Amino acid sequence: MRITRIEPFILHIPVTGGSISDSTHRISHWGVVGAKIVTEDGLEGYGFTGTHADIASDRLITACIRDCYAPLLIGEDASETTRLWIKLARHPALQWVGRAGITQLALAAVDIALWDLKAKAAGVPLWHLLGGATKPKLEAYNTDIGWLSIPKDELVEGARMAVERDGFRRIKIKVGHADIGTDLDRLEAVRRAVGDHVTMAIDGNGKWDLPTCKRFCARAEALDIFWFEEPLWYDDVGSHAALARSTSIPVALGEQLYSVDAFRSFIAADAIHYVQPDVTRLGGITEYIQVAELALAHRLPVAPHAGEMSQVHVHLAYWHQATPLLEYIPWIKDAFAEPADVTDGYFLRPQHPGAGTTPTADALSRYAETLA
Repeated sequence: MRITRIEPFILHIPVTGGSISDSTHRISHWGVVGAKIVTEDGLEGYGFTGTHADIASDRLITACIRDCYAPLLIGEDASETTRLWIKLARHPALQWVGRAGITQLALAAVDIALWDLKAKAAGVPLWHLLGGATKPKLEAYNTDIGWLSIPKDELVEGARMAVERDGFRRIKIKVGHADIGTDLDRLEAVRRAVGDHVTMAIDGNGKWDLPTCKRFCARAEALDIFWFEEPLWYDDVGSHAALARSTSIPVALGEQLYSVDAFRSFIAADAIHYVQPDVTRLGGITEYIQVAELALAHRLPVAPHAGEMSQVHVHLAYWHQATPLLEYIPWIKDAFAEPADVTDGYFLRPQHPGAGTTPTADALSRYAETLA
């Protein structure tokens, strides 16, 4: 398992319908930015982070992989994932300029590739390597029908079709208009369309302030909201704790947190009810496991944010006992040898060796962007 070569890559893959937006972002493509790690026996491991397909910032990530992490990994034993994670994450020069952002996204890609190699070498899917599935089925919730950019009539019809045609029993709707009445009207229309038996979560993408969230929640509680995701600015522990105390709607967050320490701060403040680590935002699988175990120790459910569109998280979710459900966004799944597929509202359990991160040859050709 000696590492001989590390090859960064950038893929830009179109999103559903050509463009989507939430309260703070508008994108046309999803960035799959990462690395292929090759060992002396020819085994290949793939890992990547998820981005908004901005080529300039994507190249910062691949440059970090190529120029900072690769020299530290060549000649190392790829199977020693914990030791190598510490070597990279705690490297003095990189720790000085990193611990979040570019260096952490690059670390995530590398760490995922190492775990992919480890599972492939063992000839088993990642969930099996980690210790086996802890549940017979893994329920999906559909986010792709709920973007803020979708007009109300299309939103309602899309939610209805997801439930009646595709078998989803859980959906998520984006909120964050300047007038909270617009969001309440959209949510009420969806609730009437799908009925009371369907779980409906909402996601604010950090748009509103605390007074706005309190006013909104006071009016939204009657709609039986499963959780309010990222209601406030991502790093504001105190306001999330105040909101959690003021409403019966559970608070969910984590996609913008870069470390186990950040999660610990929110948990210690009773500011979070659903823990949402993202393997592409944290330092990969190694740090994701730390966060998931921290949540379990506090008896909090883990509901991963799918920055890699569930290709890796489906393995982690089937394995980890605190994870009851997983986000479904189908933008990039068909670019991989084993897509993260959902049937009748449940994720199929992966069967291929590895972490589900191996792109198809067609995807590598069709969606590739230059590194410089």
